[in-house]
Amino acid sequence: MTRRELEKLTLEFTEAFNRDDLEAVMSYFADDAIYDEFNGARHQGKSAIRKAFEPQFAGKYGKMRFHDEDMFIDVEAGKALIRWLLTLEEEDRQGAYRGLDILHFQDGLLVEKHTYCKAKIPLIRKKPELTTEGKWPD
Repeated sequence: MTRRELEKLTLEFTEAFNRDDLEAVMSYFADDAIYDEFNGARHQGKSAIRKAFEPQFAGKYGKMRFHDEDMFIDVEAGKALIRWLLTLEEEDRQGAYRGLDILHFQDGLLVEKHTYCKAKIPLIRKKPELTTEGKWPD
C-alpha cells in the first residue's frame, strides 16, 4: 500500500463517521478487527464493533463531527495516526475535545483502531471490577 492509499483510506474512514454512515464505517473493518475505545472498553469482531458504534450513530451523543488536524503515516507498518477535534452538538448544549486514532490496515482493511482523547472526565473503575488476572472485563 502506498502512502497516498493509506492516507486516502484514513480520511475516507473518518469522513464516513461525519456522514453518519454506519454501513460505510463498518465496510472498512476486517472481520476479526479490534476497536479499543478511549474509555478502556475493547471490542473484537465486526459484530462487537458495530454494537459499540450504534449509540453514536443513533444520535445518543448528539451531532458528532471529526475535524482532522494532523496525520502521521507509516507505510511499511500499514499504520496511520490521525489527530482530530471532535465537535458535539445537542439541542441545548455543545462542546468539543481533541483526540487521535491509531489505525492499522492490512490488505486494505482496518484490523485495529485505537482511540485516545483529551477529556475532562476519564473513566475510572473500582478495583473489584478487575478480573482475577488484573484485566478489565469485556
